[in-house]
Amino acid sequence: MSESFDHGTYISRFTWRYGSKEMRELFSELEYRRIWRGIWCQIARVQSRYGLVSRDELSEILGHKGQVNIARSHEIERQVKHDVWAELKAYAAQCPKGGGKIHLGATSADITDNADVIRIRKALNIILQKLLSCLKPLRDNVLKYADTPCIGWTHLQPAEPTTIGYRFANYAQDLVMDVNYIDTLIKDYVHGKGIKGAVGTSASFTTLLGGRVEPFQMEKQIMRRFKTGTFPVTTQTYPRKVDFLLMSALASVAQSAHKFGFDVRLLQSPAYGELSEPFAETQVGSSTMPFKRNPIYSERMCSLARYVSSFLEATWINAACALLERTHDDSASRQLIIPESFLAADEILTLYNKIIGGIEVHVSRIKENLAKFGKFAGTEAVLIKLVEKGADRQKMHELIRRYSIGPRKGMLRGEQNRLPIKLKNDPIISSKLKPKEIDELLDPSRYIGDAPDRCRMLVKEYIDPLLKRHKHMHTKKSHAEY
Repeated sequence: MSESFDHGTYISRFTWRYGSKEMRELFSELEYRRIWRGIWCQIARVQSRYGLVSRDELSEILGHKGQVNIARSHEIERQVKHDVWAELKAYAAQCPKGGGKIHLGATSADITDNADVIRIRKALNIILQKLLSCLKPLRDNVLKYADTPCIGWTHLQPAEPTTIGYRFANYAQDLVMDVNYIDTLIKDYVHGKGIKGAVGTSASFTTLLGGRVEPFQMEKQIMRRFKTGTFPVTTQTYPRKVDFLLMSALASVAQSAHKFGFDVRLLQSPAYGELSEPFAETQVGSSTMPFKRNPIYSERMCSLARYVSSFLEATWINAACALLERTHDDSASRQLIIPESFLAADEILTLYNKIIGGIEVHVSRIKENLAKFGKFAGTEAVLIKLVEKGADRQKMHELIRRYSIGPRKGMLRGEQNRLPIKLKNDPIISSKLKPKEIDELLDPSRYIGDAPDRCRMLVKEYIDPLLKRHKHMHTKKSHAEY
């Protein structure tokens, strides 16, 4: 079996195209095995306090921690058919004195599950940083366009006016929820298995320690170094419900990005023409049509978002089918799902940041659409004012509805909107409202409610405190933590 991988064989697009260097390195096989060895070293450190590992043995184990030789481990694995055992044998062979004490009392999941959680927590912090990086330019656009009216669209049909800032505020609010969700996930749910042995009962450590110290105290001393927290009870593995909750959070991030990206794609189409994602001067939109400006970043973001969300079912099944103290039918899928979900989410947020950081807002087209459809939206204001002056709401609704039909059809034929004239000429309406009053009520720029205030409130009470709370967040740590 070749240990050389290049473009002459199948490799994942996450290897070279999608995802950041930081996220790729975190989920590399080399980093994974470094973490394994770090856990073995920490077990040996703590066991040495209780006379289970001598000073010389510990010194040797620590001294060879960084000498990962994946090719040698894979060579052993081809014989023993067990990846952890293969790495353990390769490590032990480097330590003639202390090699026989590595992994003392532990089971494979004591190593791999804790390593998974260490990586997951670091990866979640990368995702958090990228979410916050997207939230900052969103925040700026919320404030910049808080007072800029635009036509709202429901059912993809013109509705009442809103503001561009309020629309951005909805995307920003989604990211605020995602940040809070991940904060809670890290704090309360993504914890290590700890060091509990084969089925989680610490039987091996109870025997080894022989009353010198309680196994749970030894576990605390070991796990303190990794700052992951520890589940009080586990089976052979940490609860696979954690993977489901993790995937729910990543799918939530993907959903937020998909909603934003889909809207950008829609509003970039010439029928709307209100927004455009950035397009480089040398960028090619189509191999056939030189004029094309396809929303490729938004489309790629939506595509990867669908990919991430597709893993939710698999993690549900893995959690629901984790029979008794453990089965191994979750292993292969987890080894694909967890890294690729993070790499995809990482790429999604890179794209999100690129789009929102360079988004083009076409104010003239926004005004054009507002002028074209806004008078229809103003009919609600007319309806409310008529009721205030004593008219029957249901009757006025039907009257205005009928008056709207002809002008709507006329506009499809390229005619001017004749709705204001029809309303002013109606004897019932004109008896209660003056022509100038009707014009003012039909002015869509006057019918945006408190959208601007809500934009500023969202920034002041939710976004800014969130950004301040995470201002000093760091994700990069040296390998010494392992």
